[in-house]
Amino acid sequence: MERLKPIPLVFWKSAGGHEPVREWLNELPREDQRTIGHDIARVQFGWPVGLPVCRPMGKGLWEVRSSLPSKREARVLFGFHDGMLIALTAFIKKKQTTPAGELALAQQRWKEVTA
Repeated sequence: MERLKPIPLVFWKSAGGHEPVREWLNELPREDQRTIGHDIARVQFGWPVGLPVCRPMGKGLWEVRSSLPSKREARVLFGFHDGMLIALTAFIKKKQTTPAGELALAQQRWKEVTA
């Protein structure tokens, strides 16, 4: 059964008040923003969601996988905490594997959120 109420989306916020995922999204072309927003909404309204939209990354982290109109692949790494979907980091994929730095950054931010 489809969820009637979405899981609320929250962007990770730095001590200085920056929301890197929101800022990254705002810099993308409008069509790419729409695609990523649609894929995140599929997770918010239809959890649990599997491949090809969503994949577990371990240690409580997941990724939303978006194939963009600009012929690129985008990823948003997130976790669930206190009933919310927390977007931790996002990037354009350039290789088959998730960049170690992006995964480490998401894990570090996730530790802050769940501490």
